[in-house]
Amino acid sequence: MARSTNILLACVAMLAAMLLAVVMTPHKLMARTHDVFDIEKHLPTQFGDWKPVEGLNVIAPAPPDSLEREVYNQEASRGFVDPDGNVVMLMVAYGESQSDRLQLHHPEVCYTAQGFRVSATSSGRLAYSSSAPQLKVTRLIATREDRIEPITYWMRIGYDNSNSNWARQALKLGYGLRGWIPDGALFRVSTIGVPPGESFKIQDKFIHDLLNSVDPDTRAFMVGDPGKALL
Repeated sequence: MARSTNILLACVAMLAAMLLAVVMTPHKLMARTHDVFDIEKHLPTQFGDWKPVEGLNVIAPAPPDSLEREVYNQEASRGFVDPDGNVVMLMVAYGESQSDRLQLHHPEVCYTAQGFRVSATSSGRLAYSSSAPQLKVTRLIATREDRIEPITYWMRIGYDNSNSNWARQALKLGYGLRGWIPDGALFRVSTIGVPPGESFKIQDKFIHDLLNSVDPDTRAFMVGDPGKALL
């Protein structure tokens, strides 16, 4: 009798755990709570001193038959040049579901998969507005043959700006406990033909000028909403 009771209790516990897992699993997409943000429409083609440049070889996510095409609902790339002739490439990728299976891929992974050697990454913060938190960014250098490409990138997960895998996982958990699957966007800025130290200064100015040229909704899409952020 005691053995039967123990088995019954174990079955009940297992069933309760399964039901709890279902209840706790987030099902609501944050992306469904607002109008679809059209990157091509909102991303400027020129701003400030930055003019458009066509025909640049921008490294993009993997081919259409790969998982990345499921990850990213929208992608856009732009080339810009300043009055001094410095060329900057901007790549934006958006995914409406940052679930365990579908999540943004770091540029380190994307570039390595395309034959680049990637330097160790470093984290930094960029001040673009006196009224907003500093932007959390990651820097690295990708090299393939004679192409040396310094890169600055950041991610927006839900309402948060993130620049680390740890933070991204923490945000997924935090939003998940609230029943939400956050959307996410990756922003990558890079230059070619300029020494890394100078490149990162050019990229900082570009990001500063870009974020201060767009409307509030576009800026929130790019960096999140500090008033609603979890971290």
